[in-house]
Amino acid sequence: MGGKSQEHPLTVSSLTTELKSLIEGSFTRVYVEGEISGWRPYPSGHVYFTLKDPGAQIQAVMFKSSFERCRVRSALKDGAKVLVYANATLYPQRGSCQLVVLAAKLLGEGELMQRYLELKAKLEAEGLFDPSRKRRIPFMPRRIALVTSPAGAVVHDMCRVLVRRFPNVEIRLFPAAVQGADAPRSVVAGIGLFNAAQDGWLADVLIVARGGGSFEDLFCFNDESLVRAVAASRIPVISAVGHETDFTLCDFAADVRAGTPSIAAEIAVPEMSEIVRKLARANSSLAAALRGKYEWFAQRIDGLGDSLTSSLRLRLAGAEGALRELASKLALLSPYSVLDRGYSLTTASDGTVVKSSADVSPGDVVTTRLASGSMTSEVVSIL
Repeated sequence: MGGKSQEHPLTVSSLTTELKSLIEGSFTRVYVEGEISGWRPYPSGHVYFTLKDPGAQIQAVMFKSSFERCRVRSALKDGAKVLVYANATLYPQRGSCQLVVLAAKLLGEGELMQRYLELKAKLEAEGLFDPSRKRRIPFMPRRIALVTSPAGAVVHDMCRVLVRRFPNVEIRLFPAAVQGADAPRSVVAGIGLFNAAQDGWLADVLIVARGGGSFEDLFCFNDESLVRAVAASRIPVISAVGHETDFTLCDFAADVRAGTPSIAAEIAVPEMSEIVRKLARANSSLAAALRGKYEWFAQRIDGLGDSLTSSLRLRLAGAEGALRELASKLALLSPYSVLDRGYSLTTASDGTVVKSSADVSPGDVVTTRLASGSMTSEVVSIL
């Protein structure tokens, strides 16, 4: 074996080749017990995963031919405890050791999965996941609170989507740990801070988020205190933990579950440009409707005006005819009409009609009205 001196060092390739030979020569057809994590099927039919126990982990692959022969393949998933029959090898391109699994036997669900299921059943029985508790996300929130890691692509992706879709939104970040023992306490602190709103900044929507990871990586979002904090939040919560296929208890307790952090941002705010387009279309429709109503009422008013004018003309003509008829009747009854027949009308100085010689005395002045003109006389004698 070379590489024992500085003058004759091993190359990386030669070292990994010797290690590969050593590992494969010593660990062929071994039985290994562990818990599956990071289960990843590929379109090729191969599946990749991590086999772990509390003290260590090792990468593993089951090629298509072996996977198709496995009788328990449908039960293989994150959290499943298995006994595998495998060859140990070294993958030179990465310099990493892995197991090539030839067969697998299901031993039962792993400890983490069992804890997950037990807590899920407990909280479900309490009604924490009841759909009737879910609240709708406000249509146009002004303030978005983010509880996530300040590092990595997640927070940048969410902020980019939020600002692109709804430029006027206010965003505040609580820099939380999203993996490890401190993560639950950190996330709970962020939820509590935004709910307290001690500075008066009350968010309309709160997003709890982290990127993808293994079942173990995301397990902090199954913490009971964290789940209860999400359920108790007075701010509507969107949970965006992991990828589409990952489900945590935080997802069940939240008001809305998003498949990814970017999808959570899309759910949280509408797209302003689309709102503007809809408002423009609504404005055009309203204007057209108002124009139609205006034209209808204008035509209606014109029609009513024509009808009113015609009605007034008819009523005026009728009134004129009635007036003429009354005038004729009045003329017939007028005492002056007899004057045209040669009669006259005499009135005393006080304007009373003289009907009898007894109505006047000698010396009185009387007025006599004729058919044409009138004359004034003094009574000389009474016969």
